[in-house]
Amino acid sequence: MHKAMLIVMDGLGDRPLRELGGLTPLEAAHTPNLDALAARGITGVMNALGVGLRPGSDTSHLAILGYDIERYYTGRGTIEVAGLGMGLEAGDVALRGNLGTVDDGLTVVDRRAGRITDTGPFVKDLDGLTYEGVTLMVRPGTGHRAGIILRGPGLSFRISDNDPHELGVKVHEVHPLDDSPEAAFTARVLNHFLVEAHRILAQNPLNQERVAKGLPPANYLLGRGAGYYKKIEPFPGRYGLKACTIAGGGLYKGIGSFTGMDVIPVPGATGLPNTDIEAKFRAALTALAGSYDFAFVHVKAADTFGEDGDYLGKMNFINKIDLAFALLLETPHLLAVTADHSTPCALKKHSGDPVPIMMVGDGLVRPDDVTAYSERACGRGAMGRLTGLMVMPEIINLLGLAKLIGD
Repeated sequence: MHKAMLIVMDGLGDRPLRELGGLTPLEAAHTPNLDALAARGITGVMNALGVGLRPGSDTSHLAILGYDIERYYTGRGTIEVAGLGMGLEAGDVALRGNLGTVDDGLTVVDRRAGRITDTGPFVKDLDGLTYEGVTLMVRPGTGHRAGIILRGPGLSFRISDNDPHELGVKVHEVHPLDDSPEAAFTARVLNHFLVEAHRILAQNPLNQERVAKGLPPANYLLGRGAGYYKKIEPFPGRYGLKACTIAGGGLYKGIGSFTGMDVIPVPGATGLPNTDIEAKFRAALTALAGSYDFAFVHVKAADTFGEDGDYLGKMNFINKIDLAFALLLETPHLLAVTADHSTPCALKKHSGDPVPIMMVGDGLVRPDDVTAYSERACGRGAMGRLTGLMVMPEIINLLGLAKLIGD
């Protein structure tokens, strides 16, 4: 049986930039390996959730892996904490968090505390706080991120974010999103924890050192995406493929764990611009040479550069991605290569613009006439325009595993 590798390059898509002569960072990058694969494959463009819909990284990945978000999505917090190895139990409420910077009036100055690279020395003092029978559990995530669990009786995930998602405004008070006493109780408890966390973080000596160096202090816990535990149909049972996930970021490890894949740790896979992409690809090839039938590989930092508006950084990181793809030019496996969403540098946020997709496998696909891997080139491909929910059925079809419909 043929095997498959799905590679998702987070936030890869972009819009033409005057500074790059009317090209996108992907078009302006030096990508001979990706282009060589495109020339051997079938190409198209994809909107993970549908045309004009602006996806989050969590919902887009679930859709690409074949899970309809209307049925399976339980909030990003659920996935984030799964990726950090935080065991979620029935009744828990999970949130994703950032360590951010606020001023004395609680106005958000920086949602990522200067993109701090390690939250561990800060969140360790928050983990284990208790209030009215509820325990706060906090673990460090990738970079400025953290996973948050509220554990105790009578909780509800139906609460609002305290993260305002923008700068120059005050942090939000958490509110219940329905009339239940559980939602009101959860909002009140979380608001207490956030006040206490701010007090503890402000007193952390490391923040005093950061201020002395002119760096923004990591003095506030910004939470969002409250979710709850839910059992879902695991990927191996759904598709009959023994599957693994290779990623640096906690969310993407969480996607794998949440969908029942084995998460393979890779030294040097950080989820940051310094990530070792070649190590990820080697690990995937090793997994497929062994007992695994399917490898989901995530590469993060193009999205980070897009959110920062750093088009040169994004272009150069794509150059780095392409160098790693030299390892995959001769692989016997089916390659599906795409992104979860576009993150245009001009917008500094996700957009609903389609992303390029290609599937490559000698003898498995009918190549089209496209010879470059980019937004506009793949837009001329024979696959046309897909949604995320179409990706796994096509992979299954190309592997020769699709079930016959009819007689």
